[in-house]
Amino acid sequence: MKNKLEGFIKENKREFEVKGPSEQLWERISAELDKKQQKKSFKLYQWMSIAAMLVIGLGAYLTYSYQSHRQIDVADVSKSFGKKEVHLASLIEEKKDSLEVYAKDNPELYHKFMSDVSKLNADYETLKKQLQTSPNSQIVVRAMMKNLDIQLQVLNQQLMIINQVNQYKKENSI
Repeated sequence: MKNKLEGFIKENKREFEVKGPSEQLWERISAELDKKQQKKSFKLYQWMSIAAMLVIGLGAYLTYSYQSHRQIDVADVSKSFGKKEVHLASLIEEKKDSLEVYAKDNPELYHKFMSDVSKLNADYETLKKQLQTSPNSQIVVRAMMKNLDIQLQVLNQQLMIINQVNQYKKENSI
C-alpha cells in the first residue's frame, strides 16, 4: 500500500505543484479578514458607564457588609450605662490587679477567687453576645450592669478576706 501511495504522488506531483488555491478560497479568506477588521470598539462613555456600575456595586457591597458586621455596644443602647460599664470595668481590673499582688502569698486562694470571677465574666460575655440579637436590649444591658456590679462586689469581698487572713497571720506570728 505504501508503494501505491508513493507511486500516485510521483505521478501526480506536477498537478499538485501547478494548482494553487482556488479563487473562491482567496475570496472567502479576504471576506473573513474584512469581518475581523470591522470589530466594534468601545467608546469612552461605555467604559465610563461600566466603571460607574462597578463603583456603585462596590459601594453597596461595602455598606451592606459594614452594617451586617457592626456590633451593638452598651453605649449604643444607653450613654449612661456605657459610662457605668467603663467605670465598673476599670474598677474590676484594678481589684484584679490587687488580688494578683496577694497571689504569691496564697496561690490556692487566689486561683479559687479567680475561678469565681471567671465564671461571672463568662456570664457577662454571654450577655454581650445576647445583646447583638436581643429584641429588648434594655433588659440585657441592665443584666450586664448587674453582672459587673456582682463581679465588683465579689472582688471586694475577696480582697477583704485576704486582708483578714493576712492580719490574722500577722497577729499570730507576733
